[in-house]
Amino acid sequence: MNQDSWLSCEKTAVLQGAFLLAARLYQPASLSALTKEDWGKVCHPILQAVREICGQDRGGCQTTSHWRKKILCIVWSKVLGRESMEDVEIGWRENPFFSLQSSLPDINRTVLFELVKVTGFSQIYAELLLCLPSAHLSAELQKLVQHVACNSTEKDVCVLLEVWWELWKGCGGQHKEDLDTVFTAMWTRLGNTNVEFSPQAAKRFKSDPNTPSPPLATDLLSIFLNALEEMESHLSTSELCCFALSNCLDFLYTTHLIDVADVLPAEVKLQSLTGAVAVRKRRSGKETFNLVQVISEAQRDLRATHTPSQFKPCGMTLALTLLTVSQLTQAWIQRGLFKSVDGGNPGDSALRLKSSLARVLKSLEDRSVLGNIDGAELQTLNQAQSTLRGLLESLSLPDMESNAAEMAPVALAIIDHRLEGFQDFTMMYATDLSWSLREEDWINCLERNKNAFQQKDIVLKLVSTLIAKCQIDIEVGQCRKLKDTIVDIFSELPLAEKNATLAEMLMCSSRGLQGSLPQAVTEGFNEELNMAFNCLIQGGAAQGDLSSAVSAVARVAFQNPEATLRRCCHLAVVNLGAHSLLSRILQQLSGLRGNAPGGVEGAEGSLLCRCLQETVVTKLSSAKEEDQFLQFLVALMQPSISGGGWSFLLPEEVVCAFVLPHLSPSSSGDCRLELWLRLLLSALSLDSQEPSPHWVLNCSPFPLLYILCQLLNDASRCWQPPAEGASSHISMDCKDLLVSVLTALGKVVGGEVASAPNTWSRALFWLYNKAEALDWTVRFHLKAVWGEHFKNEVPSALLAVCELPEREWSGLELSQYGPGTGLLAWMECCGLSNELQETMLTCLALDQHRPDDVDMFSKGVLVALTQVLPWSTVAEWARLLGATRELLRSGRLHVPFSLEYVEFLPLLDLRQFSCELRLSVLLLRVLQLLCGSSCSDWLPDRGWAHVGRLYAGAMRELIDSLRAKLPISPGDASPKRLTEDLPSASQEVLFVLSQLFCHVQHVQVMMPGGECQALFLCALEILTHYEDVLVAHPGSSSRLESRNTRHFFTTITDNLGNAEMKAVLHQKISQLSSG
Repeated sequence: MNQDSWLSCEKTAVLQGAFLLAARLYQPASLSALTKEDWGKVCHPILQAVREICGQDRGGCQTTSHWRKKILCIVWSKVLGRESMEDVEIGWRENPFFSLQSSLPDINRTVLFELVKVTGFSQIYAELLLCLPSAHLSAELQKLVQHVACNSTEKDVCVLLEVWWELWKGCGGQHKEDLDTVFTAMWTRLGNTNVEFSPQAAKRFKSDPNTPSPPLATDLLSIFLNALEEMESHLSTSELCCFALSNCLDFLYTTHLIDVADVLPAEVKLQSLTGAVAVRKRRSGKETFNLVQVISEAQRDLRATHTPSQFKPCGMTLALTLLTVSQLTQAWIQRGLFKSVDGGNPGDSALRLKSSLARVLKSLEDRSVLGNIDGAELQTLNQAQSTLRGLLESLSLPDMESNAAEMAPVALAIIDHRLEGFQDFTMMYATDLSWSLREEDWINCLERNKNAFQQKDIVLKLVSTLIAKCQIDIEVGQCRKLKDTIVDIFSELPLAEKNATLAEMLMCSSRGLQGSLPQAVTEGFNEELNMAFNCLIQGGAAQGDLSSAVSAVARVAFQNPEATLRRCCHLAVVNLGAHSLLSRILQQLSGLRGNAPGGVEGAEGSLLCRCLQETVVTKLSSAKEEDQFLQFLVALMQPSISGGGWSFLLPEEVVCAFVLPHLSPSSSGDCRLELWLRLLLSALSLDSQEPSPHWVLNCSPFPLLYILCQLLNDASRCWQPPAEGASSHISMDCKDLLVSVLTALGKVVGGEVASAPNTWSRALFWLYNKAEALDWTVRFHLKAVWGEHFKNEVPSALLAVCELPEREWSGLELSQYGPGTGLLAWMECCGLSNELQETMLTCLALDQHRPDDVDMFSKGVLVALTQVLPWSTVAEWARLLGATRELLRSGRLHVPFSLEYVEFLPLLDLRQFSCELRLSVLLLRVLQLLCGSSCSDWLPDRGWAHVGRLYAGAMRELIDSLRAKLPISPGDASPKRLTEDLPSASQEVLFVLSQLFCHVQHVQVMMPGGECQALFLCALEILTHYEDVLVAHPGSSSRLESRNTRHFFTTITDNLGNAEMKAVLHQKISQLSSG
């Protein structure tokens, strides 16, 4: 603190002059010897100077209070300096008051105490007392008591009661000024030399022998009660008696009867504050009435009367205190002082006395707070209760009940000025008091103090108040302004509070505010909704400011959740990439779920599910939109950190809303069946956040498994024309997806069955019995569900070609699997799963030492592949190719390689490529059979296209296998080294590629229509790889050989019927050159 700024100024000079003039008036005596009776001789210049100093302020009440405290500090420091005989050499360095003290005449405590009494500085004096160490406080208080007890007047009694009252209230959480710090430091330095301890604070009170004596500083109750007994005869007015008895009772209550602060309801607090304001307003008059100051003081009083006192009794038991208070009360009652209390217009002290009496009597009735007391103490207690109860009944004071109209301005002032505990009154202001002010004033207060109302419960109460106000005849403009203010308050809530508020709003109406307010009040919402989402889509994702985006969506969702979610769903589908941003936003807004995490939705599903279902019906029109829709749902099913680990959409909720209604035996023709299956597979692929049981058990898992099996069973008729009026059969792509879904669902359900088999035994047998009517291959996909409960059932013909253990396998007599069809069933099993393929290869019954058996087996495999190929999915075909390769490698399958596409015998080592060549020839023979006259009517055009894709896929695998056998890639060595070291490897690869090209072209020509796009692309790919090898290995083919190859390829290609395909291939062939 800059000391010169407050010591060296004009006002301190005025104070110095006043004290010098007072000293001259008291000559020849010194002010250090001034008596109480002589104060009147010297007070005039001092009081005039105080009025001049404090009256010159233009800074308001706070500046005036500061100067009053400054004057008191100066006077008190002069007294203390004289009493402690401060060393001048030390004082000028360490005492901030030294320069001013040196210019003042010597004074004594009479000057200090009379100045406090006459100027009304009791509160400031108490504040400075509270700055002192505890021992000094008690000593200083005794000196004040000694002063006022000598030749007492009503003013002396009044100043003592005021100091007591202010001390008891404490600092009240007020900010400690620099003056307080300086004053405390001065006492710390000088006070130890000037403490006059009194060996017995109160002569008339005897301490309880069982109570240890704490420091004297805490014995304020004894000091004040002793002073009251000494000055009891000087209390001659009802106002003083009420004041004194209130102090006694409140000190008694806060020191003996409560250990923790009383928690008062907001309405009780506001009632008390409003009553205090009304009394003081009536007493002071409107012109000098400062509402904020009066409320602050009333709050300080209220807090003090319900908070345990910082001053604890020293040796004064409850019984002794009650006895003294009772004796004082009886004395004043006998003198008739309480009879003159004005019941019609009671003062502040009278009303306070009534509250204090009621509070103490209520506590005394609760004997549990009294502890163990003996008979004498109990008698004292009963007598005191009787005296106090009689006094309370005799006081004819009205109940100061304030109505809402009186409380509203007080609450408004508390909220406006952020007075102590303003948060306690915001809820009342939002509801009960909203009808007691002018609409404009009430709404303006809300608008000014938005941050004071930022709580979920208050926002919801404001919404209720707004709805109620809109139902009566008030101005639409005011309602719209109130609505906008409430929305602004909601927008500033923390995210957790926003979500809780949204959840509450959804419980009332899916349309939020718009569902409860007149259209005139909500006008303009659609424009705000459009603006919010336009900003999000155009700039939200680019800026990456997710919190702003979440806040923007929450704001419009608060006004109309349904419209907001509908717009989210629409944009997530139709705007490219928007689904990612919108899913992240919704994951933050878990309140829009509308129910607690893990809760069970009704039959109609959550609000978001309903909006998504509308989107499916009205918006999904392309594969891209379906993909975005699927990704949006999957993202919402992911667990969210902001949602406490719960997902915005629960997987079972999604499955029940979107999958189950669209799956049935007749849904094979559903154009979106693949979408629902992908959605189910995505849901099953999520890591379950819950322990067993799995969420899928809430989705009728066994009926679901059976329906999926029925759909898979229907896939075997995929190439059959549908019956008239019936839906089309399931596609091959959908069949692959069905198998994946069945596998995933079977693992989950199988795990649950294994953990509690007795629980699921009936459902398990129900599923088994139902599946008996389906194709035997379908039942293999349920193996994970029934585990070891049932054997693997296959056609009996399979057991003739495969040695399977009887304890795990059993045969079925099926009409379509007669003698000689064992290899067909064997081949079908190889395509069902990798595990079954391994079992089939291991258990195959074939004696390789018998050439006839191997030859018959090879012919049977050729026929079986021909029968299985058209009905195989991509995954099944890949397994069949794997099984065929293994048969070739092991020598169990004999496929001779003919030279039908070779004009001259090549002098090459083709042993390392024998598997590729033989497999290509085998596939050619399969296609020759399939395209022959006996099988040409098996398939429709779609079926032949599917066969072409499968064959083309197999040829691409062969090409990849060939490329892998080139030892060094072009980038790993120089062309010279490649030419010198690896000429034969490249020549052999070129030869095999030429054979593959001829086989593909052969199949292309045989295929019905001769225009299979997949085979055409495959042929182009073979030519591209052929060209790449020629470029990387120029020595692999001479110019003559290259020319002959081009001629040969061109001749083969000439057989194609499609002119465009033929032209493209001719052009590609013409580019083949060895360089």
